[in-house]
Amino acid sequence: MSLEVLSLENIQEIAHQYGYWAVFIGIALENTGIPIPGETITIVGGFLAGSGELGYWTVLGSAIAGAVIGDNFGYWIGRFGGWPLLLRVGSFFNISSRKLEEVRTKFSKNAAKAVFFGRFVTLLRIFAGPIAGIAQMPYYRFLLCNLGGATVWALIMVTLSFFVGRLVPLPQLIHWITQFGVLALILVIGWIVMTFWLENRKSRLEVSD
Repeated sequence: MSLEVLSLENIQEIAHQYGYWAVFIGIALENTGIPIPGETITIVGGFLAGSGELGYWTVLGSAIAGAVIGDNFGYWIGRFGGWPLLLRVGSFFNISSRKLEEVRTKFSKNAAKAVFFGRFVTLLRIFAGPIAGIAQMPYYRFLLCNLGGATVWALIMVTLSFFVGRLVPLPQLIHWITQFGVLALILVIGWIVMTFWLENRKSRLEVSD
């Protein structure tokens, strides 16, 4: 998909034309695991609500419903087909199944946090559902974290764009939110790297003792 198709102008045109359906389908597809700018569409929806073109509560409900349903699709896709695919990809890159199993076990310990807070993190918002399915996260726990995270995320995004969008140009608002998501991703990667380094260091010290 070209950058022109993903431009803010085109996203605004889609939101103008399809309204609540654009918000619902956009964030649903993104949370299923398809890398489209669902968050940007949601922000535009909140911005249009702030200008009186759409209703605040309907935009909020569309964002929550799309996020929950999309993540559910992503979860079941990951649960039924994600692990065999991951094994094939790992084999291509010479990553052993034992190593992948270790990673899956580590993720499962933090799956609830990843599903709840992952919506605020660039890329993790797209892949949290499928990864939770691959990690075999119990569905009832996933559903609770998914619903809670979707509600908090949508409430913040729609409300922020509803009120702040009246004071700040839409491109600037989207830029700030995007920067926050990238910063969150950097922090998550740093935390993962540090965790692996500490665990490996501990293992080496135990072997040397």
